[in-house]
Amino acid sequence: MDKKTNSADGTSIAYETSGDGPAVILVSGAMSTGGTVAPLAVPLADRFKVVVYDRRGRGESRDTPPYAVEREVEDLAALIEAAGGEAALCGISSGGALALEAAASGLPVRQVAVYEVPFAVNEGGAKERAEYTERLTEALDEGRRGDAVELFLRLAGMAEQMIQGARQSPMWRGMETIAPSLAYDNAVMGDGLVPRHRLASITVPVLAVAGGASPAWMHEAARAVAETVPGGAYRILEGQTHMVEPDVLGPVLAEFFAR
Repeated sequence: MDKKTNSADGTSIAYETSGDGPAVILVSGAMSTGGTVAPLAVPLADRFKVVVYDRRGRGESRDTPPYAVEREVEDLAALIEAAGGEAALCGISSGGALALEAAASGLPVRQVAVYEVPFAVNEGGAKERAEYTERLTEALDEGRRGDAVELFLRLAGMAEQMIQGARQSPMWRGMETIAPSLAYDNAVMGDGLVPRHRLASITVPVLAVAGGASPAWMHEAARAVAETVPGGAYRILEGQTHMVEPDVLGPVLAEFFAR
């Protein structure tokens, strides 16, 4: 990241830009940095100025406790100002929940696109989220970062054998380093249910996208977002999973942001 901006609380947020045109800010999800979503900038940069950033507490960005979702909204406000005063937002996974909250908070956002925000669509999903919150808080409070990562991977549906394999991989140390930010994404997700009251207050166009090969509840969550936002639209990308291919999602985003 070759640029820095200061959020309202003084926290330094690292970012980089590519391309030229109306600004689009990419918002990453849990256990990820700006580098995770950077490949998505490539198919957008020929039409837009794409901003990729490290969310606070990860990558090259700093952190200032105590955490609050409002601080991350302020981070986006600072990035929007640095990008020219207005931007479209694209949030991936739980980053989509942050992008939607930023729009609901009244930031100068032109449009919002989200890919598979993992909102629960029933009370069973909300109960699972509550249990995860309790166990995650306990693990992080006790400094058990590896256990916190395991909890998240299980929530994401990773098989136990794969989790244990990940523990033995070179990437595990980096995952433990970023583990405290799991609490941030968890806070962004609220109680886990679709935040219908907040979504109903969004006044800009919203595109909610899901992968055709993803579980049905992901489709239901995306559809619920689109149906709750007054200017919402819903799209399925055939053959895609939660690990969406940038070359498939990119053209859909470009078409939406060009409107």
